Amino acid sequence: MLSILGNRLSMCDNLSRRSFLQIGGLAMGGLSMPQILQAEQASGVGSNNKGIIMIFLPGGPPHQDMWDLKMDAPSEIRGEFHPIATNVPGIEICELFPRLAGMADKLTFVRSIVGATGSHHAFQCLTGRTDRNQPQGGWPAMGAVLSKLYGSRDPAVPPYVGLSPKCGHKPWGDNGQPGFLGVAHAPFAPHGDGKDDMVLNGITLDRLSDRKQVLKSLDSFRKETDNSGMMDGLDAFNQQAFGILTSSKLVDALDVEKEDPALIERYGRGEDKLQADGSTRLLTNFLIARRLIEAGVRCVSLSFSRWDWHGGNFSRARQDFPMLDQAVSALIEDLENRGMLDDIPVIVWGEFGRTPKINSSAGRDHWPRVSCALMAGGGMRHGQIIGATNRLGEYATQRPVHFQEVFATLYKSMGINIEKTTLRDFQGRPQFLVEHNQYQPMPELV
Repeated sequence: MLSILGNRLSMCDNLSRRSFLQIGGLAMGGLSMPQILQAEQASGVGSNNKGIIMIFLPGGPPHQDMWDLKMDAPSEIRGEFHPIATNVPGIEICELFPRLAGMADKLTFVRSIVGATGSHHAFQCLTGRTDRNQPQGGWPAMGAVLSKLYGSRDPAVPPYVGLSPKCGHKPWGDNGQPGFLGVAHAPFAPHGDGKDDMVLNGITLDRLSDRKQVLKSLDSFRKETDNSGMMDGLDAFNQQAFGILTSSKLVDALDVEKEDPALIERYGRGEDKLQADGSTRLLTNFLIARRLIEAGVRCVSLSFSRWDWHGGNFSRARQDFPMLDQAVSALIEDLENRGMLDDIPVIVWGEFGRTPKINSSAGRDHWPRVSCALMAGGGMRHGQIIGATNRLGEYATQRPVHFQEVFATLYKSMGINIEKTTLRDFQGRPQFLVEHNQYQPMPELV
């Protein structure tokens, strides 16, 4: 904990100077921010503009109702939706994704993801690895790896931010873990525990909408501390930590109301509350993700809705497919308009697929044998389908793509050489980012 103390003089809201600034663990396991910053600097901070947005669809989205419709299958498998043409000849997707269909030339639909363990959590989608036989400390999420290798592009923002809501043990509350890289590279969760760490003079995120009061307090405090020489007594990492908390950059990035109202409506707002099952359908998280990346964050992970549709598969899809279509298409369009898309890959997927056969509750059950993914950006070759499944959508018949192949591709798109780059685990042993000599970047994309 870093506390900047001074005389017990009142600020404009009558709180004492001594209570003005405390920097805690930032939801990173209790390590102080100066220690976190020191660990990040030890790994070297990159100067490129690379980053990633990872969109997790918790529960297992139905692959045969989204990107891989089976119109020749029997009715108990085929489902209720029809395909529509996209702007790429020969590629068809579900009729409930018209916006994505109109930009298919910027997308890759992977229909043959394999290697799922069947576990109901985000681990494979965030690390590329299984949760079995892990090294001591566990495998780090991609965001933690980018934090270690690159750091953030701006010292006023953390390198790794997780926007998924914290919801106990449920998989849709998982923002990823730092594993053996240590808590210095854990995600900052502004919608979870990290919200309590963004407290200035008793002002929480809920009160930061009163910008004039906050900025007035910060300007006055900075001026007084600079004149007193207080900052001279802090080491470089304490000063950097102070800079993060007193900078408005992170808070500004989280404030979507600063955007053009037309752009906010383009993304959509969704439902501004947690669902009864602990999931979120907040579409503004997609806009926040772009704002955070633009502000200097390396990796933003978020989750959307809950896709464990053992019942009511098609009624739920009629609600969630159009929302996902709107938010993802807006994100890709926005990144492109800002000249960011080539530097920022976007990945959309879940932990496994759904059963080909529709059950008696009009739902589909767990199916780890094959699933799907949507990829965009990152300077990759898009406008294609990769892989295929059999007539019933049961298994991959062409070009099975393992989770680790996807990760190898994403790392390469961010300028990381998976053949040479290693990270040392708790035992000091070098660990490759994907299983060495077994998985390579997807040649179709890179």
